[in-house]
Amino acid sequence: MSRFIRIQPRDNVAVALEPLKAGETVLGVSLLEDIPAGHKFALTDIAENENIVKYGFPIGHATLPIPAGSWVHTHNVKTNLSGLLEYSYHPHPCAMPLDRRATFEGYVRKDGRVGIRNEVWIVNTVGCVNGTAKTLERMAQEAYGDRVDGIHCFVHPYGCSQLGEDHKNTQKLLASMVRHPNAGAGLVLSLGCENNNVNEFKKVLGEYDPDRVKFLITQDVEDEVEAGMRLLNELTAYAAQFKRQTVSASELVIGLKCGGSDGLSGITANPLLGSTSDLLARHGGTTLLTEVPEMFGAETILMDRCKDEATFRKAVDLINNFKEYFIRHGQEVYENPSPGNKAGGITTLEDKSLGCTQKGGTAEVRDVLNYCDPVTEKGLNLVQGPGNDLCAITALMASGAQMVLFTTGRGTPVGAPIPTVKVATNTPLAEKKRNWIDFNAGVLAQGADMEETTEAFFKKLLSIASGEKTQSESGNAQPGRIGRPLSPAKKNAVRVIADCCITGRSGFLQDLDPAIPRRKGSCLPADGARIRLRVVKAAGMRYIRI
Repeated sequence: MSRFIRIQPRDNVAVALEPLKAGETVLGVSLLEDIPAGHKFALTDIAENENIVKYGFPIGHATLPIPAGSWVHTHNVKTNLSGLLEYSYHPHPCAMPLDRRATFEGYVRKDGRVGIRNEVWIVNTVGCVNGTAKTLERMAQEAYGDRVDGIHCFVHPYGCSQLGEDHKNTQKLLASMVRHPNAGAGLVLSLGCENNNVNEFKKVLGEYDPDRVKFLITQDVEDEVEAGMRLLNELTAYAAQFKRQTVSASELVIGLKCGGSDGLSGITANPLLGSTSDLLARHGGTTLLTEVPEMFGAETILMDRCKDEATFRKAVDLINNFKEYFIRHGQEVYENPSPGNKAGGITTLEDKSLGCTQKGGTAEVRDVLNYCDPVTEKGLNLVQGPGNDLCAITALMASGAQMVLFTTGRGTPVGAPIPTVKVATNTPLAEKKRNWIDFNAGVLAQGADMEETTEAFFKKLLSIASGEKTQSESGNAQPGRIGRPLSPAKKNAVRVIADCCITGRSGFLQDLDPAIPRRKGSCLPADGARIRLRVVKAAGMRYIRI
């Protein structure tokens, strides 16, 4: 077992796989100070402003001279990233052969899609009915839970008092949940007077099977719990008709995510997910990669793997739209990694991104999806979504992922509406948090073979797809809420508190497009009415006074 690794021959730093002591000789270099596990040390003298090279790419530059054997981290390294970039397409052929034929036991839906769970989901149109949804979830699980794999509701505070694209994204997200193949049936639970009322929501949902999807407007019935239980009785009976059957692994759609990353994430667990993504592509399956801000600094690697120039242009827009969103809101584009990432050995955003994007393997990028767009291309797809764990997992689910592979070096119990497979980057975490971790990629740092580990991991995923519960499912970590829908990155949107003289109400914190027509008697003035806008600043924030 090696105690350190030089990832690429051209790297001028190496990474400690376990704590190293000052005075030890490593790769011909005498260490000048203790090096924590996951952290970097210089293999040669590095001059001030010289690039620090890891993974074969610059991850920043030295802010002062760094002698060989020194600890290389935030105290002597700074990012090279700044502002927007111009990109050009340099295609790198990397299509995977379709030469594998694995199967799993899944649920084939009437529309031909395949689920890996047969659950009944309670989907709220608005946060006002969260309490009712939780009551129905508990009572229905006790009464009808033995018919299906589970009955779940997912609370959220949205569905009313939202504007423009923010409101539309909420509707698109909830509609994607109603259509999700892991849900054998679904109850859409509404208050009745919300912006996202049933009639409006049906416009976004489109065609649906009335046997599979039922609607309940709580304001329209005397006892919403009794009415809800009656509908859930019908829905669980409908879902119970689906039985597992043998299907091709090409039907799998798997999301790729990391959180609580450390210095080993880009050495063990993320490369394992990349190798698994490539293997699934060889079976004709699909993987989804998100966390767009954590592609910054490594985005050109993905761009050059796009299948054609049109897909490349979509990837450029994906990256630049996120950067422009940060800039318009006065945020530092490259204010990353997190304190926990830094404690684990990740120094700059380039360092984090070059490790993060390894989850996408080496396969061709087949498509780039906007938030909540359903996946249609087999193979690797990029998905619009942030780095936040719950929001990113939600975006992956909304595009059709049946499960999410989640790598972590520091550990997290986070779950999702879909099975969440936790992969530890290091063995100590896997041994300490057995109730969180499903697979230990730390064995790769201990000399395990990548190909053999990939095959073992893929076999585990086929078992999970066939019904084996993940730790998050077994430990009831499947959350009762979904991540925040992605806010729009519109050029004319500003962060405001609206002080509306029409209603006399104030304190609304929202993304407001001044061009939106407003109706009298609500927070929106009359259609076509002129409104006076005055932009002021207070306590470092921008306000619009209406």
